Amino acid sequence: MHNKKNSIVRCKIYRKKILEISRNVSALHIGGSFSATEILDVIYNDFLKKSKKDKFILSKGHAGILQYVILNYRKIINDKALRSYCKKNSILGVHPDYGIPGVEAATGSLGHGLAISAGMAIAKKRSNYYVVMSDGELQEGSVWEAALFISSNNLKNIVVIVDYNGFQSSTKTLDTHPTLHPIDKKFRYFGWETQTCNGHNSNEIFKKILKRSGKKPFALIANTKKGFPVSFMMRDPKWHYRSPNNKEYLMALKEINKL
Repeated sequence: MHNKKNSIVRCKIYRKKILEISRNVSALHIGGSFSATEILDVIYNDFLKKSKKDKFILSKGHAGILQYVILNYRKIINDKALRSYCKKNSILGVHPDYGIPGVEAATGSLGHGLAISAGMAIAKKRSNYYVVMSDGELQEGSVWEAALFISSNNLKNIVVIVDYNGFQSSTKTLDTHPTLHPIDKKFRYFGWETQTCNGHNSNEIFKKILKRSGKKPFALIANTKKGFPVSFMMRDPKWHYRSPNNKEYLMALKEINKL
């Protein structure tokens, strides 16, 4: 069963490692990586860990650094590779590429992960496919084509978790695409089972996924805060791209340690 205390400890480790790496690169997607941290931790440690046949696709590929850090924690990516992040001849770029250990698909371009999972789910119906998407990504037409295809073909082995942090790059999704909301109802109208949760409460995430009916594809809308738990990063769009300076690094580290 899920252990929330252990999840909190792991998520601290992931976020601190991302901060450490950020000191050596000019820019990386800290805000969107921090918002999805608990989501990926639950997928990797509560679901993938128990099944070698199940797969994960990080459709919001700009959070690649988070996936790399977790794969390093799980000893799938070694320390040397992680230290080479975004450096010359490194296998680890800003967005994950197919061929990196533990990465199932290249997801640098948004809107493709769900369609990729559909193909995988048809090929191997006895496996489960977990897909993490961003709310900004849901503006892509390919997402809804895939969502309709998945429900029409009853691919109930697909689980989508939307990291609903309210931002797309530098603007709010509600400001630019207000009719996209509410997202859970959109998926429901497309024939999916849907739930919502606090995306920073690992126990909620785990229970919602575990207790799904299994009769339809499942979409969990995880309400998150971009940059969580660092107060000066939260919901500030500039942290979609930039890295912290020394003062900001120490401030962020202090706030993460308080969790």
